[in-house]
Amino acid sequence: MVVLRGTGRILLLHQSEEDRWCFPKGHVEQGESLRRTAQREVAEETGLTSFVLEDELGQVAYRFFRPRTGCNVVKTTVYFLAFTDQVELRLEPLFDRADWFSAPVALARVAYDTDREMIVAARARLRSRHGARGPGRRRSRVVAKRKGRG
Repeated sequence: MVVLRGTGRILLLHQSEEDRWCFPKGHVEQGESLRRTAQREVAEETGLTSFVLEDELGQVAYRFFRPRTGCNVVKTTVYFLAFTDQVELRLEPLFDRADWFSAPVALARVAYDTDREMIVAARARLRSRHGARGPGRRRSRVVAKRKGRG
């Protein structure tokens, strides 16, 4: 999910084990819609409790080899665009830090071209959205509440 704050600052999470910056994302649980997955994963990974979830931004299919299982994996990731005014984050242990970056800095920080494509798509959506409705207008609000964890 590409989460934006303010005038378009982009949330990136730093995954300590792989030493890379990435977007919040995760796996669909049984019976869960893609939208619900996006809401749940953002809340779990970042601690964000209030955000506006827009429509699907794009999807990317990719393959990789998982050495520990000896298997090739084919994955499809669906990205949504979200907006928040919340600044404070509470990260899952998988991440050692997070920050809100300008688009040019975010483009330089992410490891994969597909992530860069989503940043470009988010900027284009933001420009078209502002042109059509003005910068302060948003769609209906979706509030994701995080379950309490100790």
